[in-house]
Amino acid sequence: MSNRLQGFRRVLLAASALGLSATAVHAEAIETVVVTVERHAEDVQDVPESVATLSGDALGSIFQSGQDVRALAGRVPSLYAESSNGRVAPRFYIRGLGNTDFDLAASQPVSIIEDDVVLENVVLKSAPLFDIAAVEVDRGPQGTLFGRNTTAGIVKFTTTKPSETFDAYGTVSYGELGTMNAEGAIGGRLGAGISARVSVLWQHRDDYIDNAHLGLNGVLGGYDERAARVQLAFQPIENLNVLVNVHARSLEGTAAIFRANILTKGSNKLNANYIKDKVFFDQGFAVPTDENPQAYDGMGGSLKVAYDFPAGIELTSITAYESTHGFSRGDIDGGFGAVFLPTMGPGFIPFPSDTQDGLAYLHQFTQEIHLASTDTANPLFWQVGAFYFDTSYNDTTNPFFVPATTVHQANTSVALFGQARYRLTDQFSVTAGVRWTNDIKGLTANGPLIVPITTPVKARGSNVSWDISALYALSDNVNLYARVATGFRAPSIQGRDLAFGGSPSIARSETVTSYEGGIKTLLAGNTLRLNVGGFGYHVNNMQLTAIGGVGNTIRLINARGGDAYGFEADAQWVPNDNWEFTAGFSYNHTEISDPVLTTVPCGGGPGTP
Repeated sequence: MSNRLQGFRRVLLAASALGLSATAVHAEAIETVVVTVERHAEDVQDVPESVATLSGDALGSIFQSGQDVRALAGRVPSLYAESSNGRVAPRFYIRGLGNTDFDLAASQPVSIIEDDVVLENVVLKSAPLFDIAAVEVDRGPQGTLFGRNTTAGIVKFTTTKPSETFDAYGTVSYGELGTMNAEGAIGGRLGAGISARVSVLWQHRDDYIDNAHLGLNGVLGGYDERAARVQLAFQPIENLNVLVNVHARSLEGTAAIFRANILTKGSNKLNANYIKDKVFFDQGFAVPTDENPQAYDGMGGSLKVAYDFPAGIELTSITAYESTHGFSRGDIDGGFGAVFLPTMGPGFIPFPSDTQDGLAYLHQFTQEIHLASTDTANPLFWQVGAFYFDTSYNDTTNPFFVPATTVHQANTSVALFGQARYRLTDQFSVTAGVRWTNDIKGLTANGPLIVPITTPVKARGSNVSWDISALYALSDNVNLYARVATGFRAPSIQGRDLAFGGSPSIARSETVTSYEGGIKTLLAGNTLRLNVGGFGYHVNNMQLTAIGGVGNTIRLINARGGDAYGFEADAQWVPNDNWEFTAGFSYNHTEISDPVLTTVPCGGGPGTP
């Protein structure tokens, strides 16, 4: 018997326009978009894969309203982001491939990289964005050039670096619900060969949601986010460049808001009990401002050292450390009471659920070294590197009806990677890369476990992934490209069920093979950039999270396979020197195929093939 679980068909359309003046009558050639998807600066039109970009100015306009990183999903085709933990622990999807697991220890097929440092844990991925120079979304498997191997793609942030020219800016915006966004930066030359930059951010929103069940007004929905970054760049000797980055963030506010029975099965229409600024919780803390609380603090730093050898080779070392701790608490049932209690609502509440998840600590250390040729005009351009990743953290879950459970997890990964591009003719070039990864994960637990763990839980995976691509220039303004790539996601361990009497679950390694091709053009006298591409991929042993059953448990499982196809279009038009229009479009069709995969509704019931 064959069973095909339909995923989703999603069409994303993002368009924006900025009008400064309508008086100019002549057209300006569109500016070159420089990206570093292949670890060196190059025109996005010359990259043989699908890449979406946002400038720092565009990003700043998005976050003036106090948004967090999830707001990117509205501006980048094929990128989607969501969270079950408010402003932390975002889940990213590229081309429909992602992970719905809301646990703080969940692994993700989309990697977040900021200033060449991978941010692996979902809390680290929620780092606030400010004073950003550029954003890249590299669609499809990545790994032959960057730290962590990914099956879906990379979202890459590059902050504004120190320069010897004095530069400063400050912006303040205010909106409804007391929303404020204030940020600024100042930088410049400190001395011979030394420059610095300091950047700060403050975001705020008032509590605006009432808890009608307890008669408490304005106790939910607000937040305060503060962040700062200090960078120092210097050149101690000729050809040696050093960049030091130290940063921190602090967040307090409301975690995710859950609402009971606001949808009816078979319809996307909101029910009458949905009121934007009103909930019906029975959480009942003594202090009203403790409703659904959330608080996280973190800090980190990186050291980037690059040396240019006379032979046209650059050696780069990137050493980084990140740490964070905090918690999120939520009234998960989204209402009050339960079917076995005197009252309940809104609608049917099978059982009360109020839980808190948090990180007592998280430490992440990464070390990356890569060697690369620097003469991009040479027919042969190559890069090789090594990567080391180590993280450990304590993840605590408190269901409140039983004592809290703390799970300790650790993950160590090592990798070797390399890529080379060879230009066969002035019009045609071929690029190929390979990566070897070895990944080890472990879990132990302490506290009064309902089901004790007698031995540590371990998972290990090793893989060789590769990619090959080709670029052909039909003319100076039209390029064709094609790419085939594989990706790898190491085994995952889920231990949250220990707090509810369950046992840890393990998902086996996930691999993907991706195919894509497209055309990149400059049209209308170089005033219109239009890039269009199509893709398809197959996922083997797809890692999924199953939530349900009598105990509403969370289990990691593997689906036998998954398939997807679709297309994307990115456009930028500058008709004159005062107008710019950007638009994006994507279509994704995803499907999971497994003859025995079943789901069980929350609260029990038979599985549905």
